[in-house]
Amino acid sequence: MALLRLEMNENLYLRDPQDTELGRRIIRQSICMIEEMGLEQFTFKKLSVAIDSTEASIYRYFENKHRLLVYLIAWYWNWLEYKIEYETNNVKDPHEQLAIAVKLVTEKKGADPMFPSVDEVALQRIVINESDKTYHTKQVDDDNKEGLFRGFKSLCKRIAVIIKEINPDYAYAHALVSTMLEASHQQVFFAEHLPSLTEHKASEGKIHAQNNVFLLQLIEKTIS
Repeated sequence: MALLRLEMNENLYLRDPQDTELGRRIIRQSICMIEEMGLEQFTFKKLSVAIDSTEASIYRYFENKHRLLVYLIAWYWNWLEYKIEYETNNVKDPHEQLAIAVKLVTEKKGADPMFPSVDEVALQRIVINESDKTYHTKQVDDDNKEGLFRGFKSLCKRIAVIIKEINPDYAYAHALVSTMLEASHQQVFFAEHLPSLTEHKASEGKIHAQNNVFLLQLIEKTIS
């Protein structure tokens, strides 16, 4: 089976981790460790021990752990855009395209055999718990100028185009989509940790399905 590779903004890394076995090990293990212990407790020293390498070798790929997190979250959004493009490629009805896109954004992720170096299940958990930390920083404007959030913005634009096909007169397509993308992980986080902020029920094991219904309904009713 031919494996795929996503094109990532070169400003996200010092050396593309997709190019080497060590780089792919860094990605695999960092996803596992950040998902398990959180970004605050995660360090390159702990990562180097886990992959039987050195901190110096990791710093050849990423200048710090925040840039590594930004890379992982950017990969996730690029991967989602790839999946949406693939699944909607032969679908002509924009309403159906929208339903597919929202489903892919909100569904509980499984392993994607086309990208064996990435644990998409754990990465989704990182997005839910850590993604706000990528841009709630003092250097967000500089990071934006470097194009570090290009994947998120590209995904937002792709879905906004679908909304404009459904209703060309709707004036806030990008605002609506970015709100939906943020809510796709925030509502899951709320259900699991701050349940009074949402009607989604973590105890029922249907958070992602509930999120799909809620967000698709939100968009459809807003643009109708």
